[in-house]
Amino acid sequence: MSNYDIKDINLAEGGLRRIEWAEREMPVLRLIRERFEREKPLKGIRISACLHVTTETANLMRTLQAGGADVVLTASNPLSTQDDVAAALVNRYEIPVFAIKGEDNVTYYKHIAAALDHKPHLTMDDGADLVSTLHKERRELLDNVLGGTEETTTGVIRLRAMAADGALMFPVIAVNDAMTKHFFDNRYGTGQSTIDGIIRSTNILLAGKTFVVAGYGWCGRGVAMRARGMGANVIVTEVDPLKALEAVMDGYRVMPMTEAAKVGDIFVTLTGDINVIDRHHFEVMKDGAIVANSGHFNVEINIPALKEMAKGEPRRVRPFVEQYELKDGRRINLLGEGRLINLAAAEGHPASVMDMSFANQALSAEYIIKNPGKLERRVYTVPEEIDKEIARLKLEAMGVQIDTLTEEQINYLNSWEEGT
Repeated sequence: MSNYDIKDINLAEGGLRRIEWAEREMPVLRLIRERFEREKPLKGIRISACLHVTTETANLMRTLQAGGADVVLTASNPLSTQDDVAAALVNRYEIPVFAIKGEDNVTYYKHIAAALDHKPHLTMDDGADLVSTLHKERRELLDNVLGGTEETTTGVIRLRAMAADGALMFPVIAVNDAMTKHFFDNRYGTGQSTIDGIIRSTNILLAGKTFVVAGYGWCGRGVAMRARGMGANVIVTEVDPLKALEAVMDGYRVMPMTEAAKVGDIFVTLTGDINVIDRHHFEVMKDGAIVANSGHFNVEINIPALKEMAKGEPRRVRPFVEQYELKDGRRINLLGEGRLINLAAAEGHPASVMDMSFANQALSAEYIIKNPGKLERRVYTVPEEIDKEIARLKLEAMGVQIDTLTEEQINYLNSWEEGT
């Protein structure tokens, strides 16, 4: 196979070992792959996937391939690619991959274009760059597309904006909004892996530090929970009064970022919005403040403003730490170039977390293919029956049993006549 662009095909053996290791922690996806091998529900379907190129994603690609799909994979973030995994997918599984860790923006979008050259029937996105590019630059391909899936909050926000404008030309299932995805990926996965990325890149002790979490969605909840568990004093900033109230009732201090910026030691953004940490926040931060992002794109921190405020070029003090010295001598430490810190400096979510997310991806893809022409051009949540089936399979894999309703209980719940 010659149609791919990766760093080094000779890295394949190491990538294969890590893919197999991850598979041991992905029992739900393994069960789906076994069924897909028998039934081939995706036979003849071309899928272009724009996802983080990791060991877990590799097992999703294997599952889609087992279902009969013709799959191409490109990166959804320039810093998240695991080059040995990309090599293994090309060398062992003959899946074309267009991704190199650290690629520049020109190469990144060249790779997205290569994935679209596959003329997909189905898109899989993590951040909506693939779908956005398809709609803006490759509209001649839209007639082929039956639907798509979206992995993350940022992408769902973009897609819903497209749908509201009447711009979205095919149905998309928001995998991000599945309950099994929220619980495992956003809360437990992002919570652990974000802290992992911060610690790996800085080697600091969290206990006793003032840790500011921007955004109290599912991801923010997870990071706040883990930071507090490691002894940090956690502050939450929010724009949504309901989420802010929830954070207060969960025991966190809640305040505007302008106030939190004065006292924080470590800052993490998880909002999906732009300039959450801005110039006026940098102006009041402590000397030595650490700033990281765990939202999908690197726009949550106003990096251009930080560069303008600095004396000169940033100093690379550790592999994933750029230190900006401001004109008054204070130093601001930016982690992972403002990109997803859990993937830039660590390995992303544990495989058992992505097992749930990618089970949703695989079954949502099957759902779209089985319902051609029945779905409108809008963003859908994952069907409840898929969500519950994934939860059931996960419990089964964990050896956990639950109760079932008796016939009497079912009748009671369906009746309005019985009361006190």
